[in-house]
Amino acid sequence: MNPTLLLIIGKEIDFQASFVRILTDWGFTTGIAKVLWLPIPMILVIVLATLLALVATWLERKISAAAQQRIGPEYIGPQGILVPVADVIKLVFKEATIPTKADPLLFTFGPVLVITPIFLSFLIVPLGQKLIISNLGIGIFLWIVLSSIVPIGALMAGYASNNKYSLLGGLRSAAQSISYEVPLALSVLAIVMMSDSLSTVEIVAQQSSQGILSWNIWRQPIGVVIFWIAALAEAERLPFDLPEAEEELVAGYQTEYGGIRFMLFYGSSYLNLVLSSLIFSILYLGGWGSPIPVEFLASWLGVNETALWLQPIILSLGITMTLVKAYLMIFVAILLRWTVPRVRIDQLLNLGWKFLLPVSLLNLLLTASFKLLLPINFGV
Repeated sequence: MNPTLLLIIGKEIDFQASFVRILTDWGFTTGIAKVLWLPIPMILVIVLATLLALVATWLERKISAAAQQRIGPEYIGPQGILVPVADVIKLVFKEATIPTKADPLLFTFGPVLVITPIFLSFLIVPLGQKLIISNLGIGIFLWIVLSSIVPIGALMAGYASNNKYSLLGGLRSAAQSISYEVPLALSVLAIVMMSDSLSTVEIVAQQSSQGILSWNIWRQPIGVVIFWIAALAEAERLPFDLPEAEEELVAGYQTEYGGIRFMLFYGSSYLNLVLSSLIFSILYLGGWGSPIPVEFLASWLGVNETALWLQPIILSLGITMTLVKAYLMIFVAILLRWTVPRVRIDQLLNLGWKFLLPVSLLNLLLTASFKLLLPINFGV
């Protein structure tokens, strides 16, 4: 993968080419300049994704407190906004132990295998109009492939911990992921079928012609429900947090973890929630598109939409819309945590295999039928 950061303001600007040109002007060879560029996009992704996850942890505390009529974090920074930072500092300096008779290599590698695919998935997420690290032609399927690696890390951590509760949690994680990956992929395939593209940028662009009326949420009402249920199960959020269920498994595959290793598991759960919400906004809520098309607003105000001074405003609006939609879904996920009871493991598997799978197949069949009958409404 050769990640390139693209930013469109009036015309396309290739930051990789600009970076390489600056270094070559300073006397570096082109090859060395390209090698020095490679870690920059990944560092940018890690920093941005971490900040989004820290905001999600703060929202979890505040919204949970409001749902339970509590105050929540208040004194560590304004409205407790520095609580996530305090959590990170505490876990970084906390002792990280390895249980007796545990497998040290697998025990250490498990959390890394869980969090790495999530970070890589942010490469294909467009935060704004053409503001993306890597516009891959198979971007949305790459996310599905990477998400299937995460349960392997959980299973590895549970097995390596030499703890029966951890092993049960890892097995539950694998079973849950396999059960819900299939309906999740089928619901995404329906969007791909309508869009004739696997690129996240093109999927969003095809929802921007008529504002809110062209969003896929109206053309895929069944797929919306399937995707969100499966995404919550993939992120192991309540009511689908069976791999960690404290009442039964005392945190499951995370039982023996502490310090930085636990922080990786803890952070990966919120990173996965943020990522799933961003993907949801891209697939069904028009991504960076505003409810009223910018072109319509510009013509109504008598402004030329290609004006150079207007481009930063359009870009900022696109980023804002993407994040607002994503955090709206995070808000829904947090509310579900305090309103819906946890399901049993048999209920979870029955929901995935006996209900969501046949319904997702039916939704895919209906999408194909409507695409043939109404190509204007269900095609590109």
